[in-house]
Amino acid sequence: MEQIKACIFDLDGVVVDTAKYHYLAWKRLAQELGFEFTEQHNERLKGVSRMRSLEILLEVGGLTFPVNKMEEMAAKKNAWYVEYIQKMTPEEILPGAKELLEKLRTNGVKTALGSASKNSPLILERIGLKNHFDAICDGNSVTVAKPAPDIFLAAAKALNISAEYCIVFEDAEAGIEAAINAGMQTVGIGNPQILSRANVVVPNLIGFTYNKLVELFINK
Repeated sequence: MEQIKACIFDLDGVVVDTAKYHYLAWKRLAQELGFEFTEQHNERLKGVSRMRSLEILLEVGGLTFPVNKMEEMAAKKNAWYVEYIQKMTPEEILPGAKELLEKLRTNGVKTALGSASKNSPLILERIGLKNHFDAICDGNSVTVAKPAPDIFLAAAKALNISAEYCIVFEDAEAGIEAAINAGMQTVGIGNPQILSRANVVVPNLIGFTYNKLVELFINK
């Protein structure tokens, strides 16, 4: 990689942990439908679109419903989720994320959000990071979910930067696949075994700087 011109961040599990609120809303829906939805089941939903998540949840419960009924359920789950995230505060930003965003922009690197969440603008507003991104691409911007590259390609296009100069920060396997499919470099956040296809894997963003990125991707 000759130069780092842009960094694209997933939202859930990278900038903020809203996964717990998704889980609470899905669990609530499962209970209403009469079955238990565990944290282990919930692992299957990481980085997956809302409707696919609902399909997986119904598989767990051994239930099937017509499409119109499923759309009602997805809307209900989302209403509960929005109710939970309305109460979010800047204290919920994951350690190191805000500092990295600020360091990148100080060094002339563009920043974008590339998240499947359709509630990204609300979350960024609640945690006070809306102005830390040059572009926001989310579930409202594209129709095809990760591992398709659409969300990251849309982010690069919004920044007017070629994919080869972009680094994606992701915590989900589907997200890493999407970034690779987009022709971008990747930093995985979390478990190295799950994120084995990432160029680099770190446990979190604590102490992660622009200089560290240069060291890993330019001066390697």
